[in-house]
Amino acid sequence: MGAIGAASPRDARTLSDLTRFVQPGADGSSRFEVLVKGAKCAGCISKIESGVKAVPGVTGARLNLSTGKLQVVWQGAPVAPLAILERVRDLGYEAQPFDAGETLNEGEREGRFLLRCLAVAGFGTVFVMGLTDGIWYGGVDLSPQLRQIFFWLAAAVAIPVTLYAGQPFFRSAARALARRTTNMDVTIGAALILALALSLYETIAGAEQTYFDAAAMLAFLLLIGRYLDYRLRDKAQGAARHLLAMQSQLARRIRTDGVVETVAARDIAPGDRLLLASGDRVPVTARLEEGATEADVSLVTGESLPVDVKAGAKLEAGTVIVGHGVTLLALARADQSLVADLARLLEAGRQRRSVYVRLADRAARLYVPAISILSIAVFAGWIAAGADFAHAMTYAIAVLIITCPCALGLAVPAVQIVATGRLFAEGMLVKSGDALERLADIDTAVFDKTGTLTRGSLVLQNRDAIDAGVLERAARLARASSHPLARALAGAAGLGPVAPGVREVPGSGLEYDDGGTLVRLGSAAWCGAQDAETGEGSALWFREGDGTPVHFELRDALRPDAAAMIAALRARGLRIEMLTGDREATAAAIAAEAGVDVWHARVGPAEKVARLETLRAQGRKVLMVGDGLNDAAAMALAHVSIAPGSAAEVSQLASDMVLRSDRLMAVAGAYDVARKARRLVMENFALATIYNVVAIPMAAIGLILPIIAAATMASSSLLVSLNSLRLNMGGGRS
Repeated sequence: MGAIGAASPRDARTLSDLTRFVQPGADGSSRFEVLVKGAKCAGCISKIESGVKAVPGVTGARLNLSTGKLQVVWQGAPVAPLAILERVRDLGYEAQPFDAGETLNEGEREGRFLLRCLAVAGFGTVFVMGLTDGIWYGGVDLSPQLRQIFFWLAAAVAIPVTLYAGQPFFRSAARALARRTTNMDVTIGAALILALALSLYETIAGAEQTYFDAAAMLAFLLLIGRYLDYRLRDKAQGAARHLLAMQSQLARRIRTDGVVETVAARDIAPGDRLLLASGDRVPVTARLEEGATEADVSLVTGESLPVDVKAGAKLEAGTVIVGHGVTLLALARADQSLVADLARLLEAGRQRRSVYVRLADRAARLYVPAISILSIAVFAGWIAAGADFAHAMTYAIAVLIITCPCALGLAVPAVQIVATGRLFAEGMLVKSGDALERLADIDTAVFDKTGTLTRGSLVLQNRDAIDAGVLERAARLARASSHPLARALAGAAGLGPVAPGVREVPGSGLEYDDGGTLVRLGSAAWCGAQDAETGEGSALWFREGDGTPVHFELRDALRPDAAAMIAALRARGLRIEMLTGDREATAAAIAAEAGVDVWHARVGPAEKVARLETLRAQGRKVLMVGDGLNDAAAMALAHVSIAPGSAAEVSQLASDMVLRSDRLMAVAGAYDVARKARRLVMENFALATIYNVVAIPMAAIGLILPIIAAATMASSSLLVSLNSLRLNMGGGRS
């Protein structure tokens, strides 16, 4: 039999098999994702990440405790994925390539296994306590021989029950010890074994009391805490698990011989032809080959209504076909799709780590050596004070149990998980683990105008003043051009015919001959109009022959909730500014409508960076919200940044959060959630600290027995998790 932690036949893969799990990055890096099992606390995270970073060539390693996903990154020279797996196993944890479908199955299996162990422990606890209660309450009437029979019956039940129910702790501890490392389950496992051994020793020696009931109940209470922790994490990660489920779906692929076969999404390759019926979800990024249909793109863009999709259109993974069935051409693998990106982005702590997490990591790293020394000191102290071996060991066991740093390890991740899950449901994607922490610190919000506060598309402002027939005749010209002004006018008029023989004159406009009448659409000079400068917006003119030119006023309209969002942030004490490259008149009009008092017009990329540097020099902590290429540098400089879902890719990459919908109020909502999350983190630290300050001395002086220690430790972890879930209660405003 191989060493503990070695790969099972199911996990054993050749190097060529593992390379398919390596994902190339846009910056020349490579990424390999590993499913790690057995990591339970912040100390585990620190040990695994530092251990994997020691593999030659690896430049980064980040473990998400909630999903068990370890993301490993390297640059340049290739790193063997097998070396990474072996390194994690050498540290005492199970490891295999991360697979979305397998992850869901593993999570379900873990839940069932914990529940089964919990049921066995519960049965054993009730049975053993029934025996021992008879001794405690009726002990005066029991002969020593009958009491010994009761103790041996308790041993016959408690020993197998505890050994079976304690498997989650024993397996984890055994893997760690086999690799000459430790984790918190080593001390838990030691406490369980010592409690059984001490009770068996007392039974053989004919003592008047044993701790079999304490051992069984200890396992039961510890499992309650671990199972509730599993359930709370599972609930809080509902959005991420939903995305993982999408990645594990099945799809129908059309083979080259025309036969339709059912395959897993992960097996789809670029160039494969896929057959989707109405109601099917697009499994990978793909292109519609022919025809047209309707699709639900709410996951992708936040758009609530179905959109029309025509031949040649690109469909992101996660899109649902709601029209008739279509044939798609796969453009990428499942792990390179938007759904995969969303799932990765949802993992709190993916990039920079929170200050609070770093503090918890350092504290947890000292856990095993400190607690081991403390337990030995307590044992030695009681022996020196004259206590017998059994009592000294009992108090040492209580210290081992009660000092488990579960509450400390959960203090920050529990809040981050709940916060990112809530924001995702509200349309905000959190990319960075410390983004919420930084968002809670801001005192200034700076907004780009075009595409951020405004829709980014022109809208006809004076439609009511224009005759419907004139609008339609002008639109016949506009439909022949791809110019933004022409497209906006055509959109305002709706579908219709295109004028014949349209000629486009660059820099001027469009014209055609309508039975001897020259019809023009374009600039004021082109159409013979006066007063070309209207003060705001963009002017488009239309003239038929010698008739009076008609003015179409087109302007980038403010988003519906922009003014409400600005008012909400101002009410929270934030200073608001707007930066735009537009001219002063346009900037002034939008600023007045949005309620922005401080604005700067004709601002280029360099000027935006300079403005943020000025604010930072003044001690301001700035939130930058922008969508264009010219905003990316300023967003990277800001204390924290948000990009709309429609933003340029480089701006989304530079941002800490991404809006998945057109609702700007989500910005104010995210600020509220960030402030409440910070308060809950501090409360969790306080709860964990108070627990340790009070409980450890009580256990050391013998006021807390192992069974009470187990209940106290489990309740502290549960209290921290439940306190984190308060983030989902109420409106989130602090």
